[in-house]
Amino acid sequence: MAVNLDAPVLVVDDYQTMIRIIRNLLKQLGFNNVEEASDGKEALAKMKLQKFGLVISDWNMEPMTGYELLREVRSDEQLKGTPFIMVTAESKTENVIAAKKAGVNNYIVKPFNAQTLKAKIASVLGDF
Repeated sequence: MAVNLDAPVLVVDDYQTMIRIIRNLLKQLGFNNVEEASDGKEALAKMKLQKFGLVISDWNMEPMTGYELLREVRSDEQLKGTPFIMVTAESKTENVIAAKKAGVNNYIVKPFNAQTLKAKIASVLGDF
């Protein structure tokens, strides 16, 4: 299965610098259509308006966390099939287990580089 590099990717993080870093890494990997949201609430609103090929979301955000966003997405008939990668600074086992139970496709612990991001995306979407 080939990855559609033109499919929009939604990057969700409350830290603008992190959004910029992920956006640049995605561009290096060939993704041309990158949207952003600063928290889960904004991301969910965008997802209801537009179909995304992938969501890359931070875990810790206010008022809606990435974990809450993931749960909302997985419980929504229209959105539940959206590939979802969680990014976090903490590699706590209970967080990984909770995210897996909630239906996350993959998990990235900060800091990470383009190779790690590519490998995680490839594991979710297929090689590219």
